[in-house]
Amino acid sequence: MLGRDFAWLWRAYAVSTLGTWLALDAFPLIAVLALHVGPAQVSMIAATSGTAAALLAVPLGPWIEFQYKRRLMVRADLVRFAVLVTVPVAYAFGALTYVHLLVVAVVVGLADIVFRGASGAHLKELVPQRHLMEANGRFETVQWMATAVGPPAGGALIGVLGPVVTVLLDAVSYVLSALGIKRIAVPEAEPPVRAGGASRWAEIGEGWRVIAAERELRLLFANSVLTGALIMATAPLLTYLMLHDLGFSPLEYGLAFGVPCLGGIFGARVSRPLVRRYGRRAIMLVFGVGRAVWLVGLAFVGTGIGALLLVMAMELGIITCMGVFNPIYATRRLELVEAGKVARMVTAWTVSSRTAIAVLTALWGVLGGFVGVRAAIAVAGVLLIGACAFLPWRREPSGVTGDASPEAGVRVPG
Repeated sequence: MLGRDFAWLWRAYAVSTLGTWLALDAFPLIAVLALHVGPAQVSMIAATSGTAAALLAVPLGPWIEFQYKRRLMVRADLVRFAVLVTVPVAYAFGALTYVHLLVVAVVVGLADIVFRGASGAHLKELVPQRHLMEANGRFETVQWMATAVGPPAGGALIGVLGPVVTVLLDAVSYVLSALGIKRIAVPEAEPPVRAGGASRWAEIGEGWRVIAAERELRLLFANSVLTGALIMATAPLLTYLMLHDLGFSPLEYGLAFGVPCLGGIFGARVSRPLVRRYGRRAIMLVFGVGRAVWLVGLAFVGTGIGALLLVMAMELGIITCMGVFNPIYATRRLELVEAGKVARMVTAWTVSSRTAIAVLTALWGVLGGFVGVRAAIAVAGVLLIGACAFLPWRREPSGVTGDASPEAGVRVPG
């Protein structure tokens, strides 16, 4: 139904996503096991590299918009391959350093933002509007499958073959992704032409102006950025709580977050039928709230098998609701933006999200030190529920948003 070209794009997305999740904890493990750095330096890899990549990406939105998107996607994949492969090479020759890891993390993060900005506009053009919701669900399914399988498999590979093997596999996955994208046969449309007389600063800010100009887009932006940042900010605290304070084993910890990913797969599969039956707006609101109400409960987990099952149940609730919500949220985000501004909007959105995650992760680390891990998680949970105020509760006038064209949407691959 979606055609041969989409099949190649889907394969490219699947292989690169699996590579990413295989290597999810690779850099922290390399820093600890090979470079013998302390916990502060380990945390800095994610915080510093994420912030630096986001800031460097700020001026790239207009550049991405006015380029051929498929070519940019291939080049971003090849850049990620080229910089990642330097890590196992340097390790093999005993030349790997902490600064090297930081630089690689920044470049990979920057290339990832470029890929996401280009791929949003590309997919909207590649797939007919009536099939975009189905494409969206397929990408969401792959995401949760890779999330469930990748980290445990990556940990096992590192245990057997050493700390850099998953980095090498991740690098190879980007080559395979680039080859898949190159197999797409349909000619790409001409990119939009830069308007004459526009200042560079005006072009850079266009992505945020596009978001600010539309009420529903503003709400989805605020909800998305806050929700993602609050969930990610509590992840290190929850890891510490479960492994240090509550004494769960690494296996139990892995099960607590791996098994619930099945809920994401289920949610992605039922998202489209639910929209068809009940309407896009109703499902977006129900599952938008549903993904927010569980986090606060994680602050009160105890010990033992019952507590482990409780954590799994709450994570299952969060992830299942996200699996349903994400394709619908992506639908509205793309539907509300005209084609010639998609790349700038997606780039601005990604930069904002990653900056917020880095800032709130640092803040919640400090908060956890002052008030305790449980209290910090509880505060984030309450704020997450409050972020539901930014869902589009008010029904827009007929013909503006409504539930027409419920299948118009896209998930940005990469």
